[in-house]
Amino acid sequence: MSVMQNIARSYRNPGQVVRDLLAQDLREPQVLFFNLLACGLIFVSQWPRLSRQATLDPSVTFEQRMGGALFAVMFLLPLILYGVSALMHAGFRLARVTLPGLWVRLVLFWSLLCVTPLMLLHGGLAAILGPVGAVQAFGFVVAVAFIYITVLGGREIVRLARDGQQPGI
Repeated sequence: MSVMQNIARSYRNPGQVVRDLLAQDLREPQVLFFNLLACGLIFVSQWPRLSRQATLDPSVTFEQRMGGALFAVMFLLPLILYGVSALMHAGFRLARVTLPGLWVRLVLFWSLLCVTPLMLLHGGLAAILGPVGAVQAFGFVVAVAFIYITVLGGREIVRLARDGQQPGI
C-alpha cells in the first residue's frame, strides 16, 4: 500500500498500519527514510510562517530564518528523534517489555510522518492568520494526533512482542 494510503489509515487504525509495516520486512534504511521525509515536510511547513515573520520584521531576512529552520529541523530534529526513541526503548525495557529498537523507531518516526499533513496545514494557517488562538488550538490538535498514533502504535508492538510474534524481523 502507498505511503499516503497508510497515513490516512493511521488515523483510523494505527496499530494495524504498524503491524502491516512490520510485515513488509522493513529495515533501518526505510525507517530512516520515514524520519527524514517527516523532517523535510516539517521544514516545508515552516516556510509560510517564516515568510510572514520576515515581512513583518525585516530585521531578520527570510533567508536567515530559513537557514535557522533548516539547521534545526533537518540536522538537529532527526538526532533528537533518535534520542527520544532510545528513551522510549529504555522505558519499554523498564516495563519489562523486550522489543527490537527498530520497532520503537518505526512507531515514533511513522507517527511523526503521519501528522506532517496536519503540520503543513498548520503552517499555512500560521501564515494566513498569524499568531492567534485558532492556530495554537490547531497546533494542539496536531500534538494530540501525534500522541494518539504513537500510543496506539506502541500498544501494537507491545502486543506483538508479548505474543511472541516477529513479523518481518
